[in-house]
Amino acid sequence: MKKVYKWFVADDARSGEKLALARHHLKRVLSAWDDPTDWDDLSLYGFYCLEAAVEAAAVHVGMKTSKKHWEKADLAGGLHREHGLPDIEQLLRDLNDARKSAAYGDIPTPDLNAEDVASEIERYVDAVADLVERTGDHGA
Repeated sequence: MKKVYKWFVADDARSGEKLALARHHLKRVLSAWDDPTDWDDLSLYGFYCLEAAVEAAAVHVGMKTSKKHWEKADLAGGLHREHGLPDIEQLLRDLNDARKSAAYGDIPTPDLNAEDVASEIERYVDAVADLVERTGDHGA
């Protein structure tokens, strides 16, 4: 039997809530990357920050979202291609692996540069904020 997952399209209020959540997580990202790097916090909050930012952008432009991590990475790729947001699809996958490596220890940790990761995450959140602020009519 095939499982059916709920897909939804949210409104600008939800987009704003997700962007606020991304900004909240970004604070933890920016405090975690510096020497000594707190990789547990950087991978966890970086991952959730990007997921919240991806969802904020997606619901703002009227794209369907999912609760599945891998589908959010695919969605990030679509937002890059269709709406010009930075390409963070692979970073999102790498951070998911880093998060799982820290939490479960059963997969190898990806080779990431902490400063680059934090910078890319901050750039993406800023780009999503710009998208939301400049396109009040769902990306049109």
